[in-house]
Amino acid sequence: MANKERVLQSIKEHAVRFDSYEDLDKIVEAAGNADFVLLGEASHGTSEFYTIRAELTKKLIKEKGFSFVAVEGDWPSCFTVNEYIKGYRDGTALEALKDFNRWPTWMWANEEVLDLVKWLKEYNQENQQQVGFYGLDVYSLWESMDEVIQQLEKVSPESVEAAKKAFSCFEPFDRRPENYAISATYYGEDCNEEVIRVLVELQKNRKLESREETDLNVEINSLVMLNAERYYRAMANQGPEDWNIRDTHMVTALESLMTAHGEGAKAIIWEHNTHIGDARATDMAEEGLVNVGQLLREDYGSRVFAAGFGTHRGTVIASREWGSAVEALPVPEAEAGSWEDLLHKAGPFNKYLIFNEENSSEFADVLGHRAIGVVYNPEFEHLGNYVPSRMSQRYDAFLFIDETRALSPLTIKDAE
Repeated sequence: MANKERVLQSIKEHAVRFDSYEDLDKIVEAAGNADFVLLGEASHGTSEFYTIRAELTKKLIKEKGFSFVAVEGDWPSCFTVNEYIKGYRDGTALEALKDFNRWPTWMWANEEVLDLVKWLKEYNQENQQQVGFYGLDVYSLWESMDEVIQQLEKVSPESVEAAKKAFSCFEPFDRRPENYAISATYYGEDCNEEVIRVLVELQKNRKLESREETDLNVEINSLVMLNAERYYRAMANQGPEDWNIRDTHMVTALESLMTAHGEGAKAIIWEHNTHIGDARATDMAEEGLVNVGQLLREDYGSRVFAAGFGTHRGTVIASREWGSAVEALPVPEAEAGSWEDLLHKAGPFNKYLIFNEENSSEFADVLGHRAIGVVYNPEFEHLGNYVPSRMSQRYDAFLFIDETRALSPLTIKDAE
């Protein structure tokens, strides 16, 4: 059991109050020498998590030379943003976000991200360094197939018909991953061989262009196709495999981006705390789950800096059921004795902690740490929204916003 009174006193001793973005410079300095800076969030619908990450991102780009932002989003829709901010496509920042049209749209199609996209566009116009914006997630199986076909039509027309023939294996499933998952799991009808055949041929006859990152676009979309097919096959088994395929894919995609950006590349990663906080410091490890934070630390050690985020109370954008209407929901006061509760009791103001060798042992007790997903029912959060965590082992730093508000979606509509 955690000695909560001792942890509370340690928070009071080591926490740094912040009232403005300028007060976060110590976080930037602590993270600036890393190659991978992981910025978390305790929900996918909290304005301050997005705006503070955006300000840290701007500082890391301007002051520490970071190369790109990689997020928990689909590659094709994020690549549209990348093309816009680098001048590969015309239009407006708002138009660049319109490809985020699949539920949960609000994760990236929101006012907070819109402001960051505008800033990245302006930065790239004014500086020789061209900062990128990419998606690391695995969900875009059909969109990635479409992208591969479109790119092949431009640079390798002779390969198009073979690719279309292979991809026709997926047509009976009506672009619905749950249909594919059931078919693959219970009837043994999958398209794994077809996907692999196309990807082997792509590599064998590779003669794509680096102009406007065409080569990179095909490479990552191909990777998505391979791992998304595996992910959806694993979905119906209700074990750790689908989660592990997803997070391992995100690391592989990130490493491909680092390779493409060359020596000295540095990445800023935006993902939920459950992905960027080391799984070995939580009960996820007991369930056989790994995550991005763990995998990167195992391979890159001190070159990784992970900062978690949390709040005591407020409002959040989420849905009560998967695929249903989104709404601003209340975030109740943190559960008594939780990490967020102790941070609030240490003073009802915004604060951050940087964990180091001197104070790490003071924050190594197991405490409940709130996590809110795209599906959220505040009245039942005590039943499963708190992840047992050793905070100083899970993160390198933690930013706490005492009271938060829901972010501002660009469009809110019911799922079709």
